[in-house]
Amino acid sequence: MKFVDEARIYVKAGDGGRGCVSFRREKYVPRGGPNGGDGGKGGDVVVVASASHRTLLDLKYQQHHVARHGGHGEGSDCTGRNSDDVLIPVPVGTLVMDDATGEVLVDLVEDGQRFVVAKGGRGGKGNAFFKTATNRAPRYAQPGEEGEERWVRLELKLLADVGVIGFPNAGKSTLISRVSAAKPKIADYPFTTLTPNLGVVKYKNFGTFVIADIPGLIEGAHRGVGLGTRFLRHVERTAVLIHLLDISGEAPASGWNNFETINRELALYDPSLAEKPQVVAIGKADLPETRDRAKKEIDLFRRKKIEVFLISAVTGDGIDALIAAVVKKLKRDEREDHEH
Repeated sequence: MKFVDEARIYVKAGDGGRGCVSFRREKYVPRGGPNGGDGGKGGDVVVVASASHRTLLDLKYQQHHVARHGGHGEGSDCTGRNSDDVLIPVPVGTLVMDDATGEVLVDLVEDGQRFVVAKGGRGGKGNAFFKTATNRAPRYAQPGEEGEERWVRLELKLLADVGVIGFPNAGKSTLISRVSAAKPKIADYPFTTLTPNLGVVKYKNFGTFVIADIPGLIEGAHRGVGLGTRFLRHVERTAVLIHLLDISGEAPASGWNNFETINRELALYDPSLAEKPQVVAIGKADLPETRDRAKKEIDLFRRKKIEVFLISAVTGDGIDALIAAVVKKLKRDEREDHEH
């Protein structure tokens, strides 16, 4: 399935039906009086958060969503029919914005949450409504109100508890495949992952949490280099970050330099991202070159008072300790939420 996390759509609610001008015509009732009914309401356009939807792909292909107009009023005091609403299902975690102003209309974070993005017009009053003691035969009725219309921008921000960040090819997808049932595409070249992968991790008596790898983070990501800005938004909702470092390779990268580079990109995109709790891990511990360089790197982080876990997603070494540290930070985050 293709992952699409942005869409721009046009929504137009239905116009209200017009009121009716009508008079009662019956034998032996010479002056029956007005009996024109009201018009019906136009349909609303409603976005609905749905847990069964994972992407905004459908909305890339269907950009126009138009509700039907309300029925017109009729004689004999018959009211026009109200039109059905048009429902647009979107993934949970979708941000809905007015395209013209950039105003955030709603943040859909719960399954089943609904928001009316375009209100249908009210039906016009028929002439029966305007009858008074002094005006017994009104010959006018109201037109229906116009329904609202606008262009709306949708942005999906993944609802993951834990995000895995790091340079391309650091082993993020392999880690997710190890700790969850997710089956991401894994290969030995940069930018293997062009879509975030989601997995559910079950840990002892803590229950479960959702983990996602965040692709596209390289130097300049906050400016959009390497699809950076497209994926940085998915970090925003996470509670804890696993910062995965790769110090293997023929030209060994400095783990500390990589750590600082990624955090600089987070801060430049949104300062609050760099303040999220992080668990730092050096991956690929099954490789001899990683083990040779690890002690020096871990000592450097320790001097900066940062704990580092040495892990191998291939053999499973160090994974339990890493997940335990993540759960500890998640529990702390939950406690702080309760206190607030």
